[in-house]
Amino acid sequence: MTATYTFDVFSSLDGFGAASGNWTGYWGKQGPELLDHRFARFGEEQRMVFGATTFREFVQMLASSDEGPEVRDPWVTRMVNLPATVVSTTLEGPLDWPDATVANGDAIDVVARLKKESAVPLCSHGSLSMNRALMAAGLVDRVRVTLFPVITGENGLAPIFQGAADFDLDLIESRTLDGRIQELVYRPTLHA
Repeated sequence: MTATYTFDVFSSLDGFGAASGNWTGYWGKQGPELLDHRFARFGEEQRMVFGATTFREFVQMLASSDEGPEVRDPWVTRMVNLPATVVSTTLEGPLDWPDATVANGDAIDVVARLKKESAVPLCSHGSLSMNRALMAAGLVDRVRVTLFPVITGENGLAPIFQGAADFDLDLIESRTLDGRIQELVYRPTLHA
């Protein structure tokens, strides 16, 4: 039996993972239901998987003293304290992360091995280019998109699925949080 791999991502309605300008983290739309839900989700036993770029960004963000309060939301602290694998050909340990190890090599090979060996589910928050490649290789079991009610057409950064293959998505779970945020969980299948 192989471990389930979930690609977890935050998105604006127009498909961006972040924004510049005067947008804040969560696009300023987070509420208590979202924060409680994320806290519970990251309280479950799992292993995080990050690409090197996203990992570096998380470490830098967490170390920065001028970031907004969402950087230290309790769910983020829980995520940081989960065991993690960082897929990289450039990073070397030890890492500035409580329980992270570096797996050198190609993400497809590393994640295929992790799926076979892991006794717990795997989850990757962000790591867009890595997860697009993993989806194309058929290694992503679930795509969990938390959709925030904003359009960031002028200031959108990090287009989530730009350059991705074509996929059919089967909706397997959905919920509304704080009356305005949608969490949608899909099973992706390469479109034939």
